[in-house]
Amino acid sequence: MTASYVSGLFSLDGRTALVTGGSSGIGRAIAGALARAGARTVVVARREAELAETVHELAADGCEAAWVSGDLGSRAGIRAAAEAAAAVYGEPDILVNSAGINLRPPLGELGDDVWDATMAVNLEAPFLLGQRFGPGMAERGFGRLIHISSQQAHRAFVQSGAYGVSKGAVESLARSQAEAWSAHGVTANTLVPGFVLTPLNRRLWDDAEKTAELAGRTMVGRNGLPEDFAGAAVFLASAASGYVTGQSICVDGGFSVH
Repeated sequence: MTASYVSGLFSLDGRTALVTGGSSGIGRAIAGALARAGARTVVVARREAELAETVHELAADGCEAAWVSGDLGSRAGIRAAAEAAAAVYGEPDILVNSAGINLRPPLGELGDDVWDATMAVNLEAPFLLGQRFGPGMAERGFGRLIHISSQQAHRAFVQSGAYGVSKGAVESLARSQAEAWSAHGVTANTLVPGFVLTPLNRRLWDDAEKTAELAGRTMVGRNGLPEDFAGAAVFLASAASGYVTGQSICVDGGFSVH
């Protein structure tokens, strides 16, 4: 009885997931969690070698997974990636927007090129993919939109620049998506990491003193790891979270309440 109850809450059997940025860092951990929970999972990113490695690992665990190489830096690239991903297992029930770029020059030195590149990947891709897949989810009566945000969405530090703006906007996007589609069974939420040891944060990760300082700011006494997001992602993707929408959920070891 216990196993069947838990499975009913959290199993993703029969669901299809699309995870952008799913070949490294938090995105890869989430893709792995969704696939191992039963979802047919399509991973979208740029680098084919990392994509193939990710899918090979999941297949070795008995998961159903595939990859699509795509450039989310332009509207044409975003739309092409969306169609290629949907062609693999069909329209997704779960969309995870984890792809991101982290270009943070001082605001006074921030040019149009950095601004445009940041907004394209960090904000426009989640918007356009939501527009592509959200209405279909609503028609079918079930959908999950999950975005990955940042502490910089809430507080300015370490040259937040365009990056912080994009992450604040994606949290607002989730609330707008929740307003649009939650009455039709589609929830939209955001996971807010603390400092996580991923390739995206390599420039800080290589600074041992700064890394230790950030760990000291958390309640649990350590920096985050990609696998810390597995449980939260499965929860938000599953039936268990059907009454949770429009929320920004911190998965940060207490970083934000220090």
